[in-house]
Amino acid sequence: MVQQQIDGPWQHMVGVIFLNQTGRKQVKRTLPAFLNKWPTPKKFLKSKTEDVIEVIKECGFYNRRERTLRRMTEDFLSWDGEDATKLFGIGKYGSDSYRLFFKKELPEDVGDHELKRYVKEEFRIP
Repeated sequence: MVQQQIDGPWQHMVGVIFLNQTGRKQVKRTLPAFLNKWPTPKKFLKSKTEDVIEVIKECGFYNRRERTLRRMTEDFLSWDGEDATKLFGIGKYGSDSYRLFFKKELPEDVGDHELKRYVKEEFRIP
């Protein structure tokens, strides 16, 4: 779902953070608004906290999520593009999905059920 709404690795990581402990319906409504307002890391870092919270509030945990988005974005600007878990707030799901969609690699032991389904369909794994 995130892949349908994003353009590039930073937006992908934003989507990953949006999906953390949030239903897909809320993310489908709020992620496009966020990315329309702040399409790049540099534009996002110029944003005001209260403006970001207003956009992401429906996803819940908005104070924590705003801080996570900001810290991940700061990390992203100096990130080498290799291990996504080096970015603040990005765990196994974010790393696995980054490897699949951007590095075109098949991660070992994918845990997320949606990613597992994608891997089975794309790579024809039983």
